[in-house]
Amino acid sequence: MLPKQIAGISIPDSALAAEATELVRDTESELLFDHSLRVYLFGALQGRRLGLKYDPEMLYIGAIFHDMGLTEQYRSPDERFEVDGANAARTFLERHGVPESSIEVVWDAIALHTTPGIPKWKKPEVALVTAGVELDVLGLGYDDVSAEARDQVLTAFPRVDFKRRIVQAFADGIKHKPETAFGNVKADVLDKLLPGYVRPNFCAMIAASPFCE
Repeated sequence: MLPKQIAGISIPDSALAAEATELVRDTESELLFDHSLRVYLFGALQGRRLGLKYDPEMLYIGAIFHDMGLTEQYRSPDERFEVDGANAARTFLERHGVPESSIEVVWDAIALHTTPGIPKWKKPEVALVTAGVELDVLGLGYDDVSAEARDQVLTAFPRVDFKRRIVQAFADGIKHKPETAFGNVKADVLDKLLPGYVRPNFCAMIAASPFCE
């Protein structure tokens, strides 16, 4: 059972949220599951600070599904892992009859969470999933959240050698399809951990296009 509230943020406990929690917990490693809950809580804390109005249940679904595309069960052979996670959430929400408008928001929240500069201009749920990811992974906005709130989040969902293990989890989830890292931050992960990986160069790709000029 998850706590009902952490740092003044309620954790959704509807039937939909409970089933999503069970699915994600049964699929992801403890590392990814605890990270995903921290993403929800940190995102919600940022939302409270900014006075944003959002659907807590959809923010929660977006947060806990955001790394499902890294798992063996949900990773595809050729799509970005963010898209795999977004598609997993879509399938789950469609099965429960959630309106398409809400599904699209959750899909965007997951698919865009590693694309800096865009989510903040989208719906609050989209912006806040990325805000939670950026805080937990990169420390962006660390001082926006009080030390007391951070401590409560970390007590409930601890970081255990997180900085090293999350990078390895990223690499393990996408090393079979390195081409999907082109143009996004995961190229840095493969450059560090995948032997023989050569980062694609956008300018070289333009020069190599088949047009005669």
